[in-house]
Amino acid sequence: MTQTTATPARAGDTIEVIVHRRQTLADGIAGIELRALDGAPLPAFTAGAHIDVHLPNGLVRQYSLCNDPGESDHYALGILLDPDGRGGSRCVHESLLEGSTLRIGPPRNLFALVPARHSILLAGGIGITPMLAMAAQLTRDDRSFELHYCARTPARMAFRDRLEAAAYASRVRCYFDDAPGPERFAAAAVLSDPDPELHAYVCGPQGFMDYVIGALRARGWREECIHFESFSAPALDAASAGEFEVQIGHGGPVIPIPADRSVAQALAEAGVEIPLSCEQGICGTCALRVLEGTPDHRDMYFTDAEKAANERFTPCCSRSLSPRLVVALDS
Repeated sequence: MTQTTATPARAGDTIEVIVHRRQTLADGIAGIELRALDGAPLPAFTAGAHIDVHLPNGLVRQYSLCNDPGESDHYALGILLDPDGRGGSRCVHESLLEGSTLRIGPPRNLFALVPARHSILLAGGIGITPMLAMAAQLTRDDRSFELHYCARTPARMAFRDRLEAAAYASRVRCYFDDAPGPERFAAAAVLSDPDPELHAYVCGPQGFMDYVIGALRARGWREECIHFESFSAPALDAASAGEFEVQIGHGGPVIPIPADRSVAQALAEAGVEIPLSCEQGICGTCALRVLEGTPDHRDMYFTDAEKAANERFTPCCSRSLSPRLVVALDS
């Protein structure tokens, strides 16, 4: 999942956990097993869910749960070290040792499985994490599926031993960028013709997702049959960010939004706090209701139809096409 800064949640909204186990899963990938500090069962989750992890350096990051949803004694995470990131994954790799305690948010799911005759799971790199929970759930439910997992090299493929030992191992195909011929992934070779009863799930680096989703669309797949989860929002052109105003309710305070501030940042500086998590327009935590005006949607959370309706927008990254947006704080 997206890994970004957020406003810390109240203690009552979080769960205190301990790093019960830590291991190296592949080059640059740490496996973290979390258990409740008091030994109680953790909240149930569904395949595709993620949690907010409140890190020792004050940052909050979102990570997908990769263990079997039927397990309530622990949460398992696979976390890639991003040398170009903003400090979250580095904190995990350097500071989250066995015995460390921290707080996490309850599971949330923006990438859930839907009933289908057959599901195609397509993972690139660390995008395998939510797919592991999906594969476990689909196997338990005796549902038809296949899993395609791509990595740059065998040394960078996390969870390979787990996949080879799984009850669903025969449904898994692994591919490597440095391999010849059939061991290299080619979307056209694995995607079937579109069918309303087929659903595809895609997760991984943006380039991988653009390639796979583009191939699905080129093949004629319907948008409602394509599901994806992004690790980051596309970079935005700062030059396109103009100034405008946001008014809180009809007759409420009017807050100027400079070109170099997001709506969320400007609201916070004016004393208007809204819940934040990813701050990249991926999770939808900060979404506000639009009462008047036309948003400039720059998120990856709302569907095209929802953006066209202009009923809500994400103040962490989206802007305005109108001189003024009037919003309600209740989303």
